[in-house]
Amino acid sequence: MGIVSKVNVSQSCIDECNRCAQACFECYNACLNEEDVKMRINHIKMLMDCAVMCQMSVMLMSTSSSYAKSHCEQCAKMCEDCANGCNNFPEEHCLQCSEICFSCAEECRRMSKQ
Repeated sequence: MGIVSKVNVSQSCIDECNRCAQACFECYNACLNEEDVKMRINHIKMLMDCAVMCQMSVMLMSTSSSYAKSHCEQCAKMCEDCANGCNNFPEEHCLQCSEICFSCAEECRRMSKQ
C-alpha cells in the first residue's frame, strides 16, 4: 500500500512525461522526413534529448528516487527549450509537440516543488 501512495503523488507528472516522450519521438520521426531536415538537425537532437530526459524522470519518480525532484526541475527546463524549438517550425506535428512539452514542463516544475 505504501508504494502505491508514493507513486500516486507523482502520477500526473509521470503521465505527462510519458506523453511528452511519445510526442518527442513522433515529432523526431516526422522531422526526419521533412524536406528541410538539414535545417532541423539541432532540433531533432533536442527532441531525442527531451524524450530520453522524460523517460528518465518517469523512472526516477516511479522508484521514489531521492534525485526525482532535482531531475524533474532539469526536465522542465529541457521540455521548455524543446517546446520553444518546436515553435520554430510550422508543421502540425511540431506545434502539437510544443504544446505537450510546455504542459510537461509545467507539471515537472510542480513536481520538483513537492
